Amino acid sequence: MKLATLNDGSRDGQLVVVSRDLMSAHYATGIADHMQDLLEDWNFIAPQLQDLYDTLNHGKARHAFAFDPRLCMAPLPRAYLMVVGSAYAHPVASLAGSEAPSAFATPLQLAFADSLLGACAPLACANAAQLPDFEASLTVITGDVPQGVNSAQALETVRLLALANHIYFRAWQGQPALAPGAQPHTAFSPVAVTTDEFLRGGENSWQQGRLHLTLHCSVNGRKFGLCEAGSGMTTHFGELIAQLCQARRLRAGSVVSSGEVRNLDASHGCSSVATRRALELAQSGSSKTPWLAQGDSVLIDMKGRDGQSVFGAIDQDVQIGLQATMPAA
Repeated sequence: MKLATLNDGSRDGQLVVVSRDLMSAHYATGIADHMQDLLEDWNFIAPQLQDLYDTLNHGKARHAFAFDPRLCMAPLPRAYLMVVGSAYAHPVASLAGSEAPSAFATPLQLAFADSLLGACAPLACANAAQLPDFEASLTVITGDVPQGVNSAQALETVRLLALANHIYFRAWQGQPALAPGAQPHTAFSPVAVTTDEFLRGGENSWQQGRLHLTLHCSVNGRKFGLCEAGSGMTTHFGELIAQLCQARRLRAGSVVSSGEVRNLDASHGCSSVATRRALELAQSGSSKTPWLAQGDSVLIDMKGRDGQSVFGAIDQDVQIGLQATMPAA
């Protein structure tokens, strides 16, 4: 099942069901108004939405309309909790003091979750001196998770998967006074997807808490990274969630991010400017790739084995001197 949230001017938007090919959608009105409603009563609401999804895919939904990702908020526009993990080994992690500070971060970091951005929101930065950067990641959205679960039990609580772009101001990292604002916003793919979609037709790309598909990143239309999201993941989502729940439970609607998707093989490219610059520094003694600048564009996408986009693309234009757009109060 594929789900999205359309911007209706409210904080939480309007939940819609999206067809498998991302071409059409149908309002979930009468079943659930918001994504959080679904997450809090999953066992009752999800089967009803699944029926609507099946009807939509068979072209029999009476009030279907064309799906436009530009009208989407984040699938879950605000969350109780968002945690960014470090689930991938860094190709230059042995180089202490490299230009990839996030590579040496603690395994789990709290991130701002009060206002999550849609896929086409601008990647906004007040000034270029903040060194804006993107960081392409995978995320899961959970149901209620009890304290003390093991990794297998934790995986049973995963409700949805989505792509994320954690926006970083690299100049602020490593500065204690500014560090809390170094990762101020996160943008999400227009669509969130249930795990059963990855098991359809024998594809079986969701295995043991890892999604075995390729993450596509480009900057200004040029290929930047084609990282394998499954094989390079050293800590899977069940383990990340279990780590979080050692001391407390999670509420339905918690977001857990893998952190930047990376491969040790540098030929796969990178999912952030910081990592590419660190590789350049290691290989040639200097970093050449510029940080993001006014007018740049960043595209993050993931295709299934049929070649079609799974989540829809995160497609953001960099705008310097502009504050990130927030949903209406």
